[in-house]
Order: sequence, then C-alpha cells, then structure tokens
Amino acid sequence: MDQRPVSQNYSCSWSKYAERHYAKVFSKRYKNAWQTTRDDITDVCRRIDSMLAYKRADLIFDNGLQKIVKLDFAVAGTRISPKASGNRCILYVDEDLRHVEILMAYSKNEIGPPNETAKWKAIIKSEHSEVAKRFVF
Repeated sequence: MDQRPVSQNYSCSWSKYAERHYAKVFSKRYKNAWQTTRDDITDVCRRIDSMLAYKRADLIFDNGLQKIVKLDFAVAGTRISPKASGNRCILYVDEDLRHVEILMAYSKNEIGPPNETAKWKAIIKSEHSEVAKRFVF
C-alpha cells in the first residue's frame, strides 16, 4: 500500500523582491527556459509538504505553523541536477494558510562564497523583516 502523504496543494506566490532581483537575472540569462523553470518551481512549491517528506527540500527553520525552506532547482533544459546547479530558492511556508511565498531565487555564483547562508539570511532580514521576525536567524 502506498504511504505517501495526502494533502491539498498549497497556494504559491513570488515576492516582489524575488521578482526584482535574482529572478530578473535568470530571465535575462536563460530567456524562454526561465519561464518554464519558474512554472516548475511554482508547481513544486504547491507540493512542498511532499518535497520535505521525501527530502527534496531542506527545512531550515520551523516554528510550528511556519517554516523557512531551501529548495534546489535546475534551469529547464540544462541537464544538470538541481543540487549540482547551484541554484536555490528560499521559501516561506505558512501551514495555517497553506501558502508558500518564494522570498528569493538565486545562484550560488551570485550570492556565494565565502558564506552563502549568512548572505541569504541577511537579505531575508532586510527585505522580508516581517518573516524574519518569526524565526531566530
């Protein structure tokens, strides 16, 4: 018998910050492949509970009904695995509203070394302060 979690899908939106910053870079770099990738990311976010259950997304913070999640993704048509691509999304998940907000989508090359995590946390604190207040960064 199949033991997969059964749940209704989440709604999903892209934050204004995600739209204005790194996603714009992906759009210019990958042209038509970016829209397909963006749609794929949105579809994955609608099933974020399954992604977490099967370890396809990383739970970073959890305060009960709200989560911060890191999701690896690959650009459509690149034939690179999501993990190897170096592309990441930081998601805010509201279990009560069953909504996922994509706070940022970025490439490690743009935000990376020496401390990618510290950099994205600082961006979340400054650009999404209402979300950041709910977690201990």
